[in-house]
Amino acid sequence: MDYRTLGNSGASVSELTLGTMTFGAEADETTSHQILDAFVAAGGTLVDTADVYSAGVSEQIIGRWLAAHPTEARQVVLATKGRFPMGEGPNDVGLSRRHLARALDDSLGRLGVEHVDLYQMHAWDAFTPIDETLRFLDDAVTAGKIGYYGFSNYLGWQVAKAVGRASALGYAPPVTLQPQYNLLVRDIEHEVVPASLDAGIGLLPWSPLAGGWLSGKYRRDESPTGATRLGEDPARGMEAWEARNADERTWTVIDAVTAVADAHGVSASQVSLAWLLSRPAVTSVILGARTVEQLDDNLGASGLVLGDDELARLTDASAPRVDDYPYGTAGVAQRDRRLDGGR
Repeated sequence: MDYRTLGNSGASVSELTLGTMTFGAEADETTSHQILDAFVAAGGTLVDTADVYSAGVSEQIIGRWLAAHPTEARQVVLATKGRFPMGEGPNDVGLSRRHLARALDDSLGRLGVEHVDLYQMHAWDAFTPIDETLRFLDDAVTAGKIGYYGFSNYLGWQVAKAVGRASALGYAPPVTLQPQYNLLVRDIEHEVVPASLDAGIGLLPWSPLAGGWLSGKYRRDESPTGATRLGEDPARGMEAWEARNADERTWTVIDAVTAVADAHGVSASQVSLAWLLSRPAVTSVILGARTVEQLDDNLGASGLVLGDDELARLTDASAPRVDDYPYGTAGVAQRDRRLDGGR
């Protein structure tokens, strides 16, 4: 496992992160603990959760694992998130000081710790002044409750505004951003990636396999069956599946991924993750696994080196389609040359 600095901080984290949204939902506690065991044994350090994952159960499962593994726990870089509703009251949601103070304390309690390394705002809150949120986060750093803070699902202008206000007010700066990012979803390259690069913020991409599409498990015009999320529960998103299945770009990307995977004798998942690890600003890629077997396969992306021609093939096949100003034609070409290291 390779390690990278956590955005513009001095902390080192594994290039692959264990995402735990499945804990308490698709993975019971025994399986979740086995996944944690396997991740840490492979050299993984960054473990990411959120208060809303299984309504706090994910944090509780992690907390019990940390308590039972004190030696391994010392190596874990622990991250959680707050913002979404954790109650029925009007102040049980958002990025106000009122909500975040309770949300952070509750997360610390469920995790069984006095400090988390990274506390992330799960989404933008248009109702709370950004200065109020940033002041709370700076105070939490000073109080020793969090080491660093970051964001999730922010737009480019929201990242830029938060970074600018933190600097102007003399507060601790944000270090990370969690966006959806993969070979099928690259729209963040228009604004979010440049804003993050400008601020020195590290990206922690979620859904790196696009809900399983980039693992190669789906077949054209064949509805999902068997031990897949949609196969077991079609109500979770068959409409979205049908739209992606009908999009020729989807299969162009999958064909490119499969060809590169076959050339290396590895899985499509590993190639998709390796491409993402090569992208500018990416600090660590979040893996979401329901089983130890899924995790083991994904961990194989660490150390997989793709050639420049292979990276270019994947990048070209997955190029986002943008025709309108200001992202179309020459503007996109110039952006892609910068993001792809001049290729």
